[in-house]
Amino acid sequence: MSAAISSFYGLQTSLKGLLAQQRALDTTAHNIANASTAGYSRQEAVLAASEALQISAGAVQQGAGAHLGSGVDVQAYRRIRDTFLDVQYRGQATKLGEWAARSQGLDRAELALAEPGENGINTQLAEFWSAWSNLAKAPNDPAAQQALLEQGATLASAFNTVADQMDTVAAQARAEYDDLVRPAGPGDPGGEITRIATEIAELNDTIKRFVTAGDTPNDLLDRRDLLVDQLASLGQVSVTQLSTGSLQIAFGGNTTTPLVDDTSVNWSTAPTPGSWSPGGRLGGLQDMFMPGKVLDSLRSDLDAVAGALAGAVNGVLTAAGSPPFFSGTTASTLSVDPAARANPERLASPPGSAASDDTLARQIAAMRDGAVDKAYRAFVARTGSEVREATRQEANAGALTDAVESRRQSVSGVSLDEEMTNLVRFQRAYQASSRAMNTIDEMLDVLINRTGRVGL
Repeated sequence: MSAAISSFYGLQTSLKGLLAQQRALDTTAHNIANASTAGYSRQEAVLAASEALQISAGAVQQGAGAHLGSGVDVQAYRRIRDTFLDVQYRGQATKLGEWAARSQGLDRAELALAEPGENGINTQLAEFWSAWSNLAKAPNDPAAQQALLEQGATLASAFNTVADQMDTVAAQARAEYDDLVRPAGPGDPGGEITRIATEIAELNDTIKRFVTAGDTPNDLLDRRDLLVDQLASLGQVSVTQLSTGSLQIAFGGNTTTPLVDDTSVNWSTAPTPGSWSPGGRLGGLQDMFMPGKVLDSLRSDLDAVAGALAGAVNGVLTAAGSPPFFSGTTASTLSVDPAARANPERLASPPGSAASDDTLARQIAAMRDGAVDKAYRAFVARTGSEVREATRQEANAGALTDAVESRRQSVSGVSLDEEMTNLVRFQRAYQASSRAMNTIDEMLDVLINRTGRVGL
């Protein structure tokens, strides 16, 4: 049925235009204010023509009618987001987190080697062999004997230092891992995973209530997505969108029990290291302290070098009846044997031989550039190779992550140039609606205040 048109109809139409453009300006101002806010997604006011008014139109055809436009309405405040790019970004963030943790740990371990340098084991080995050569030139010289003992102690200390530093790196990685996965307890809010999961569950509850009421809480959705991004850097995530607006998040490859299920958090007990392959930073940290992983393998190689050194030197001495020079067969336990310190005169020559006999000293001095040196150089080369590979993989993962983030920002990020253009566009539309309202107001003024007055 056709409706009668009020004289104030056009005024209401203009008012809708004013309000709609004002909301669009407000949204643009919100975008500009959050241009540098981490995780913020650009928003826009979605405008649509409001429901038209059906009216009579002409009298040629009985019952003919038309639809008279009634202005504009704001249908929604849309968040600009590409979920496919989110999935890509989180996958790359997981790889970046894993290689970054591995690169940092290996880099700290490599620093302990101090190679090449004056304090490195390679230099100490060279001076150790030289001390044996000096002893061979003066077998019964107490000064040469003491110099050898001191150089042996310095070499053993260098092995001890590198081993201790590698153990420290492993311990630091384990401590960081334990801190990240620590579940909440009495008086303890838990680690980073618990914190993120708890906040996501709380946001799920709030967002669900808004969505049920027909609202779209864009800023809360941004905050939740940012937390999921942070979680992805710690381990692999799989996100399932529920019909209520909540998220279900599987973490660390565990699809049986989600970390976050709607408003519930399932993290009362952290997985045992080695029982899962979480990827991300947690996976990289596991590689730094788990038996059989990269750092433990390097530590075993260092122990093998220390054992080879002790075995080669002691083998020559003990075969001739002299006391062993080294005690301990690992990098952390290597030291000068007390028996060698008590009988330094038996280091150059076997018992019963002349004091000028330098047989043993010459045999050991001849080990320079032999199996021990080659084994140590191979260890250094492997360590350097592991560090370079981790650094290269971290750089590649970082470049890919940045590329995906750049694409994501091109969709979701705030462009100040674009927002400035929108400001001008919405301002002009606002001014036009205001001008239309003024015109209609003047018409109504004539109708109300002047119609019927004679002589005007």
